[in-house]
Amino acid sequence: MYYIIVNPASKSGKGAHIWAQIEPVLKKRKIEYKVFFSQEAGHVIKLVRNLSASLLKPESGTSLRLIVLGGDGTLNETLQGISDFEHVEVGYIPTGSSNDMARDLKLPTDPSKALDRILSCQKPVLMDIGRLIYNHVARRLPGQAMSEPADERYFIVSSGIGFDAAVCQEALTSKFKKILNKIGLGKLTYLTIALKQLIKAQKITCDFTLDDGQKIHIPKFLFVACMNHQYEGGGFKFCPSADFHDGLLDICAIGDIPKWLVLLALPTAFMGKHYRFRGIDHYTASKIHLETSAPLWVHTDGEVNVMSHSITLICEKEKLKFLY
Repeated sequence: MYYIIVNPASKSGKGAHIWAQIEPVLKKRKIEYKVFFSQEAGHVIKLVRNLSASLLKPESGTSLRLIVLGGDGTLNETLQGISDFEHVEVGYIPTGSSNDMARDLKLPTDPSKALDRILSCQKPVLMDIGRLIYNHVARRLPGQAMSEPADERYFIVSSGIGFDAAVCQEALTSKFKKILNKIGLGKLTYLTIALKQLIKAQKITCDFTLDDGQKIHIPKFLFVACMNHQYEGGGFKFCPSADFHDGLLDICAIGDIPKWLVLLALPTAFMGKHYRFRGIDHYTASKIHLETSAPLWVHTDGEVNVMSHSITLICEKEKLKFLY
């Protein structure tokens, strides 16, 4: 039995249409399934949490097989609802505007082929996920869903603080994004907002400590992205060497670099060539503690809930069973 979570609003409302295309495939192949549709932000967390509570019994040893049809944000909410990762398997049909995880994994863009890959998977792949801890909360977005406990949140692709999170926060409410998604130009949303956020970025310092004790100080900080996968923000290849089962977060730190030079560097990030610029650095760690001189937006897989000046990020090695 597969339990399917559909975000009908993904890809500017095309999610429901895509589900209508693949449901006949399930019926034709006589696959047992139950489908659930998300209705609002945070609803997927509740759906998965309820499924976990009702179907996963410690004494039975049964597994819950989920198929998520949506974007990176829908997949992110799925993680928050899982109570027992040992007994949950997750398949993913990407229907979002960014699809950064799908890009890294080279998942089929055809939903029917993506479904076939999931159904034919004999053994799940063990995949790293990240855990973000908010050591301090300066502000929460109203109406945004939080995981339980409220000071933690999982991420599968990336988590970042500063510029990239500010871009995500604005993109989440952007009417411009919805228009561009409809004509297949969603990537331009992030690029346009990125330019706007870059211009108004304030001078903030950042200090972070890696698990080996290494301390890094950035006097003019732009952002730090901690990644399990290579891409974020709709195709920016910020961490070309990221490996989703090595037990490490790949860290892209940008700071102490003139804004005009950032304008030159950002386009090269689509090809992963941005580390040639001084002030853009790469690190790896299983854990990173980060402090900024002022509260900034923090994102997990593009979902923004909290503004903070103190966070800790941990790589949970091979925690997720992924149907791949």
